Amino acid sequence: MLELAAQLLGRARGRTPFVTATVTGVAGSAPRQPGSSLVVDADGAVLGNVSGGCVDAAVHEACQQMLAGDHAPQALRFGYSDADALGVGLTCGGTIELLLRHHDPTAEPELEPALADAASGQAVAVATVVRGPSSHLGRTLVVRPGRPSQGSLGDELLDRVAEAHTIDLLHTGQTGTVEIGVADSYCQEPMTLLVESNVPAPRMLVFGAIDHAAALARVGAFLGYRVTVCDARTTFATPERFPDAEVVVDWPHRYLQVQAEAGVLDRRTVVCVLTHDPKFDLPLLTAALRMPVAYVGAMGSRRTHEERLARLREAGLSDHELGRLRSPIGLDLGARTPHETALSIAAEIVGDRHGGTGAPLSTGVPIHRGVPAPRPLTHSS
Repeated sequence: MLELAAQLLGRARGRTPFVTATVTGVAGSAPRQPGSSLVVDADGAVLGNVSGGCVDAAVHEACQQMLAGDHAPQALRFGYSDADALGVGLTCGGTIELLLRHHDPTAEPELEPALADAASGQAVAVATVVRGPSSHLGRTLVVRPGRPSQGSLGDELLDRVAEAHTIDLLHTGQTGTVEIGVADSYCQEPMTLLVESNVPAPRMLVFGAIDHAAALARVGAFLGYRVTVCDARTTFATPERFPDAEVVVDWPHRYLQVQAEAGVLDRRTVVCVLTHDPKFDLPLLTAALRMPVAYVGAMGSRRTHEERLARLREAGLSDHELGRLRSPIGLDLGARTPHETALSIAAEIVGDRHGGTGAPLSTGVPIHRGVPAPRPLTHSS
């Protein structure tokens, strides 16, 4: 639901009821991941999708039925059958599980503030019971860092446990499921929570005000990063040259250290060093490779890379720290222009984030990584 917060906020403020169909589990080649939603409101408008099109019509119909009839939460599952794949509708194979939930803004005081926070880019998470006792199904808890939670899953102890799990996912910006068992008396029956996290945009720090940086800033902004271009040279580091980024004139290593001390970098942050100048990139990389950021890459030839590694070792970096450096930066796409090089760098960043190989899908590598193989299933409720 939070992925559609900007559009849903107006409906919440206008007290317009709506039904969300949210993906809670996937297997095999399911096209959308947990947290993806299709929404139908009382005026008939449709937002989002849960399958890229192949079962959206059936989900839309189920949402309309819930708006018109029973408002109790409902679980749906769509899968494939080897004998009649097209008949089920999930033509790509795999399975998706969804939870349909009716939302009445007049009866959910925590809904509008949660949507407002998500729409404005503030950190907020919503934990929803998606599997478990019917008395708890669909209950939600809204969690924000350093603030009391809103809503309830139906039990004070359960709320405290769910809040702790939710904060863990929120800190890393992850959306996913959490299993809560009965061993420690948190609940009488096992439950599954879907935690939807909304956090400020991840940072992409690009050092070196060159043409490649302008192209990378454009691609980074397209991928949803908050992009900063930093260079110590005032002549080159100008807003006019980098319309897709904030521009900072400072020594790169000093700016990086200030950002780290301010607590605005995290494990999603990517650092791209395009300076091509040892007096800039050596102190910068020395600092960056010792920080818990997601990615550190540096531009340069293989000869430059070897010379850089030797100097970084002299500066005291360990083999483990040096092993984090992606250099020469980017994937082998045969890139020539700044825009092609930016695409190469962005492809490596995305692959690194999700554990991709960078190999062509036509060679037989898995399309959807880290999910179990599908099993034949039919649509059920």
